[in-house]
Amino acid sequence: MSLRINDEAPNFDATTTHGPIHFHEWIGQSWAILFSHPKDFTPVCTTELGYMAKLEHEFIKRNCKIIGLSVDSVQDHSRWLQDIEDTQGHKVNYPMIGDVDLTVAKLYNMLPAEATGTAQGRNAASNATVRSVFIIGPDKKIKLFLTYPMTTGRNFDEILRVLDSLQLTAPHKVATPVNWKSGDDVIIAASVSDEEAKGLFKDGWKALKPYLRIVKQPK
Repeated sequence: MSLRINDEAPNFDATTTHGPIHFHEWIGQSWAILFSHPKDFTPVCTTELGYMAKLEHEFIKRNCKIIGLSVDSVQDHSRWLQDIEDTQGHKVNYPMIGDVDLTVAKLYNMLPAEATGTAQGRNAASNATVRSVFIIGPDKKIKLFLTYPMTTGRNFDEILRVLDSLQLTAPHKVATPVNWKSGDDVIIAASVSDEEAKGLFKDGWKALKPYLRIVKQPK
């Protein structure tokens, strides 16, 4: 079964560099980023894990936990994390899931259910689709997922921007326009009538079209 936005994020038990976890329990009342890697000691992923280590404090400020996954053992992860710190200048303090038997990769549709073998029987090319990012809400629902090619490093500043948008639009009846950044004007949600909007947005709005109503970002 394929996953879609607003589906419940599949729950699982896993071994990580921080010990065993029960995924939904680990998320708790936080937001979460799950991002995956096709193999340890791969160059693009090395830069990504290091950059996420640099950004971790920004995610923590937003009540968002980070967890990585790679189709190798936790023991291999521990050796790789030292390389990441050596080359990227940032220590990885968030957990990394060891997915040797491909369980989580299959559960999240990053590999087909019929994929055979273990981490030992596969390489980065055969795991190419294990290059995904999931944003999961405190309600354990999937809010975003993206899959990148192996040769293109992920833009985690964009993931942070999306998280800001999701956390703003969840409690307020607004949407964020193209290239929005926190503090920019937003759009009144199409589901909100003008009559309802008058009660929600006391200072009014600018209507470029009846369906395109610009308003200051709610506090």
